[in-house]
Parts: sequence; C-alpha cells; structure tokens
Amino acid sequence: MTIGIVSAAYIAAAVLFILSLGGLSGQESAKRAVWYGIAGMALAVFATVFGPGVGNWLIILVMIAGGSVMGYYVASRVQMTEMPQLVAALHSFVGLAAVFIGYNAELDLGRVAGMDEAARHALTGFAGVLAHKLADPTGALVAILKVEVFLGVFIGAVTFTGSVVAFGKLAGKVDGKAKKLPGGHMLNATAAIASLILLVLYFNGAGVWALILMTLLAFFIGYHLIMGIGGADMPVVVSMLNSYSGWAAAAIGFTLGNDLLIVTGALVGSSGAILSYIMCKAMNRSFISVILGGFGGTTGPAMEIEGEQIAIDAESVAAALNEADSVIIVPGYGMAVAQAQQAVSELTRKLRASGKTVRFAIHPVAGRLPGHMNVLLAEAKVPYDIVLEMDEINEDFPATDVVIVIGSNDIVNPAAQEDPNSPIAGMPVLEVWKAKQVFVSKRGQGTGYSGIENPLFYKENTRMFYGDAKKSVSELLPMVK
Repeated sequence: MTIGIVSAAYIAAAVLFILSLGGLSGQESAKRAVWYGIAGMALAVFATVFGPGVGNWLIILVMIAGGSVMGYYVASRVQMTEMPQLVAALHSFVGLAAVFIGYNAELDLGRVAGMDEAARHALTGFAGVLAHKLADPTGALVAILKVEVFLGVFIGAVTFTGSVVAFGKLAGKVDGKAKKLPGGHMLNATAAIASLILLVLYFNGAGVWALILMTLLAFFIGYHLIMGIGGADMPVVVSMLNSYSGWAAAAIGFTLGNDLLIVTGALVGSSGAILSYIMCKAMNRSFISVILGGFGGTTGPAMEIEGEQIAIDAESVAAALNEADSVIIVPGYGMAVAQAQQAVSELTRKLRASGKTVRFAIHPVAGRLPGHMNVLLAEAKVPYDIVLEMDEINEDFPATDVVIVIGSNDIVNPAAQEDPNSPIAGMPVLEVWKAKQVFVSKRGQGTGYSGIENPLFYKENTRMFYGDAKKSVSELLPMVK
C-alpha cells in the first residue's frame, strides 16, 4: 500500500470520526454515529497495518484477533451499570500504551543513533523516521522528538494511574470519598515541578533515567489527583480522563509521525475537555479545581436536617398517580443498578394511555457517566420527545402533581440551594420539592454513593417508597388504571 493510498485512507477515517462525534450529539443519530466510528477505526487500522514500512503482519494480526476476542468478551458481559468503570479501564489502556511507545521510541533512538549512515539510509517505518530526524544537522528534529516522547509518557502515566483509581472508585473497590496525603496539593505541585526539571535534564541528554524518574512521579500525580476527588464529581472525572487519553494519543501520534493519530487524539482530547467544562458548569464546579484534585471545600458544618423520613406503600403511590394529571419521573443511578428502566417504560406507557402528561427530567450529571440515563431510557424505548434536560423542565415542577424520583440523590438535593456549607452548594439541581407530591424510590435510608445527606427526604410533601426500584415500580403496574 503506497503512502498516497494510506494518506487518503487516513483522511477518510478522520472524516468518519468527525461524523461519529457529530452524530453522538443526538439520540436519534447516535446508533448511526457509532457505525461511522467503527468503520473509521477499521479503515485506520487496516491502512496502518498494511502501510509502507510495516512488517511482522502475522504477529500484528494475532494480537488484533486476541484483543478483539477479549474486547468482545468483556463488552458482552458488562452491565449498563458497569459502563462508567469500563470506560475508565479503557482509558488506562490508552495511557499505558503511550508510556510503552514513549520508551520504545527512546530505545529505538539510541539504537539508530549507533548505526552508520549507510545502515540508517536502509531503515524503513518508525526507524526510518528516526534516521531522518538524526540526519538533521541542526539537531532540532531530535530535540522536538525528545519533548514529544517526554510529554507523551507524562500524560500517559497520569492517565493510567488516574484511570485505575477512577475504576476502583466507580466499581466500589476504592473508597469514593476524597482522600489526599498530608501536604495535599503541595505534593502534586512538587511532583509537577520536579517533572519539569527532569524534562530539561532529559532534553539536554541526561539519559533514560530522567524518563524513568519522571514516569514514577507522573504515576503518583495521576493516583493522588483522582484520589483527591470525591464521588459527587466522578462523572466529571470520567470525562476528564477521556480528555487526557486523547491528548496522550495525540502525543503518541507526534512521536510516531502518524497524522491520523494526531487528529484523532486531538478530537478526543478537545471534546473530552469541552464536555468536562460543560459538566463542571452544570455542577457549579470550578473546572480548574476539579482537574487539580478538588481545591476548596466547605467552610463550616452542614445544616442540620429536621423531620423524619415517612414511608409509603405501593397502593398509596398508585392512588396518587391515578389522581394526577401531570407526572415527572427523575431517574438516577439507582434505576440503573436495579435495571428498572423496562418497568419504568411500561409505567410510562400506561400513564400516558390514560391521558396523563408524563415526562422525564434528566440532570446533566445523572448517573456516573454523561448520557447514562438517556441510554437506559432509549434502551427501554421511552420516546425521545418526553425526555427533557434540566433547563427545559425545571420551571415546570410547581405545576406538577406527582414527581417520582428513582435512585437519585445529589441531583435533587435542595441543600445545594439552602446550605452554603454543603459539598454541593451552588450546584444547579432539579427542584422536585416544588411539586405537589414527591415519591422517592430508594433501597434504604443511606446517603448514596457521594455520602451527602438529602433534606428532600424529610420534607412534608415527600414520601419514601422503599425497596428495589424494579420491584417497586412493577408493583405499581397492575394498580395504575
């Protein structure tokens, strides 16, 4: 395959990736967008593997086949509730790949530098790229390569350990509370400054030891940054790590001289950064504070909550639904855990068939991954036109007869507006407490993943519908007229 054909294939793949990103902005076009991405990646891999200067095809094809089988096995077994941690795990692979490629480039650079000019001239592939850089009499190309390698390894190492910690928190294997070592942000700052000094030393020929030491520091930064971010901010963390993995891929692209990898990495990195910023804005969080591991915090004790949680049975909830004219359903991570989306969809169908207005209110950070609730509702065939974002529906709660909250905590927490010392103070939330009646479906009286108490559960117009969400909603179905 000639260089011209490879370049054309890369351009086509880049266009497909852009179409994929654009299509993912809407639920109706998302499935088509995924196929664009699949086609683009298949084309990119084929053009790269069979491009000029690439050998060992048997080994490459065996590795691709093995990875494909493993990927299919994992993807077919993972539950929707486990998608956030799966995404975090995949980000860690990208980061680790960047580290390995950076070290390979450093080793190859030393090997090619030790060859005579005739041997270098015969080299192809990445070794040929290195030979071309070494032939530059000014040394500028090699200097740029060293910076590319260093940055690629640094970003990749931070992404790797950060993603591993994020996976642990999302999977419940690591405590979701924010934890920092004594010294907190000074440790991160010291490690970052030390890494910058090592960059200068490596740039001036210090050798591979500077790269190794920097890698260890970057591993620590990634670990400590994500450990310092609490559970309430984990959706932003997943998006942020997605951005990191993109920039790591772009750095790999510069190192390998692969234009498509540069473009793809830039697309992923920039889109992830934009999404992280949008989510931080939706949570009233400072983007800088989140990516630096949770600067700031509360200034005093949280407000005391008065009252008690009052339980309600299925018959009473069904009676209220039968009398209501307007109903809003607020899904959260608890719905995903209980896999209650099908039962919720059936309840919605019955309520709408009886002439009631039923809509869904989606907070930007509902669940543990952007779009988590939208995917679940689409899977259960809930009509797109009744699934509304927070800004579209928040003003309608005062005129709503019944709100059903299914497994949500922070996104419906009035403490965000009422308690300046709450960890979520100032965060825009769904103002469900303004409705005439609120029913909260929860397993028990716990505070949920983020560990933040919710005054909504104690309000006079709120009743707690305890139990597994799928079972609870299913109990309502035969009682709804």
